[in-house]
Amino acid sequence: MLKGLKRSAKGARVPHEKATAGLATVQMPVPEHVVIPMQMHIGAPAEPVVKKGDTVMVGTLIGKAGGFVSANIHSSVSGTVLDVATMRMVNGAVCKAVAIKTDGKQTVDPSCTPPTVTDKDSLLAAIRDCGLVGVGGAGFPTHVKLAANTIDTLIINAAECEPYLTTDAREMLECSDTIISGITAVMKYCNIPNCIIGIERNKPECIDLMFSLTRDMQGVSVKPLPMRYPQGAEKTLIETCTGREVPQTAPSGKAGIPADCGCVVMNVTSVSTLGKYLKTGMPLVSKRVTVDGDAVVKPQNVEVPIGTLYRDVIEACGGIKPDVELGKIIFGGPMMGGASPSADFPVLKQNNGLLLFSRKAATLPEADPCIRCGRCIEACPMGLEPVIIAENFKNKDFEALQKRCIDLCVACGSCTYACPAKRPVSQTMALAKAWYLKQKTEKAGK
Repeated sequence: MLKGLKRSAKGARVPHEKATAGLATVQMPVPEHVVIPMQMHIGAPAEPVVKKGDTVMVGTLIGKAGGFVSANIHSSVSGTVLDVATMRMVNGAVCKAVAIKTDGKQTVDPSCTPPTVTDKDSLLAAIRDCGLVGVGGAGFPTHVKLAANTIDTLIINAAECEPYLTTDAREMLECSDTIISGITAVMKYCNIPNCIIGIERNKPECIDLMFSLTRDMQGVSVKPLPMRYPQGAEKTLIETCTGREVPQTAPSGKAGIPADCGCVVMNVTSVSTLGKYLKTGMPLVSKRVTVDGDAVVKPQNVEVPIGTLYRDVIEACGGIKPDVELGKIIFGGPMMGGASPSADFPVLKQNNGLLLFSRKAATLPEADPCIRCGRCIEACPMGLEPVIIAENFKNKDFEALQKRCIDLCVACGSCTYACPAKRPVSQTMALAKAWYLKQKTEKAGK
């Protein structure tokens, strides 16, 4: 990794495209059925605890965490289980899923009552019961993240630096009370003295609101962030907010994590979800999704039951414009999101965007040969050298990739965005990282 380069000064100046930021969240009608995968988080998949024909309600446990690094999964609707079967996810992974036919009543499970929290252990137990994961995109189980005892600073990620996405902005404007109560609970029961709420400067209303609400909160501050992508990337955010760097290698010899520099990062909607659960006892069963792009009739922020198929979300937003040929469906933001081959996939806990682009907008220019201009290096927030890594990967040079720190790539897409030749730089980086990690695992097993 390049030394002496501040991550906060790197990245890309991407267009903001926040057209839905001023639109209040709309509750979509209950779909006829949902498909809820048992793998909506990093770690072991959940194990289904229901079977075909079972009656479920909103908040009913349908998947039990398959280990410590895992998460519970609950029904987002009331109705009848149609099937429990294997499905292929939009990213190609295969897992079990629970399909539910809804009854339209949205009856709440009577077991959904506020938990009793008196200390750190009971807070972590409540978070496990809630099924809370990082809803900003990563999907890491929250109870695992907060288990560390080395944390002195809680960082709330409200940067929302991806173009188009405005779900976190709406969370701050619409659910500020549960954001504050969630922060208060984490600081109190995890004994974390400091909290920094990081918000990009393109959200002045959110900054002003958070400033006013935290003015008298001991240890809590709001930090306006530079408008430079990927400001919300975990390591970039930590450095911008605290000046600390996550070590490449922890004292244990494993890859460094935020806790190794005394920090833990929570997405603003994640901490708000915790606040809601502590108040109502309703686990994570719904998701606010930004639906936008030049192909959709009515761009908006819509609250959907988890497991709702993309096509039902699109229909709730007026469908595709009649005079437009749909070219691409992207789940997530345009920088780090993925392209979906169809609209027959479900919304997951960590999905925060559904972008629909016309054929014209989605058509990429032909890639030209690399001119070795170095713009990908200048843009990389981790100080990596994509143009050299591409050669190392082509030669399958494990030692060279290790030396170039390929495992630090955060897949932000800044390199591709900056490339004047329009080469698939980030895709090559992803392939190189996957190959390197596979080789590393095989070497460790020998």
